[in-house]
Amino acid sequence: MKSSLQTGQIAHVNIVVTLDMCPAFDGVVVHRVYSTWSMAHHMELAARKVLAPHLDDEEEGIGGHLSIDHMAPAPVGAHVRVTAQAIELEDGRLTCEVTAWDGDTLLGRGRQVQRVLPKTVLSKIIDRAARRHANSKECTE
Repeated sequence: MKSSLQTGQIAHVNIVVTLDMCPAFDGVVVHRVYSTWSMAHHMELAARKVLAPHLDDEEEGIGGHLSIDHMAPAPVGAHVRVTAQAIELEDGRLTCEVTAWDGDTLLGRGRQVQRVLPKTVLSKIIDRAARRHANSKECTE
């Protein structure tokens, strides 16, 4: 990780809530409001935007933790601003405080953690998982 990454740095994601961001189960929309899983996606994206410019060419970030308190609804059509702020850098980990706002209404808040690893190490971890998955499929067929 480059030394340019410092606590306090901020990134934003601005979205308009659409029907595909609403909670749906088995293809049926349950509520016409911003879903927790859509908020989680946008919080992850904002945190990634904090980290990405500060990765060395041979590094990659990988999500390690996300916690959210979803506090208020935002209807379809709402303009949501998701913010991630770097609050801790330690041992190859970036922790961001993440928030989602509809105007002055706090929709959600939480924390997101990314680990920074050499691309070669991450590739080995992913390959090992793929082999484990392939082997377990062979055993169940």
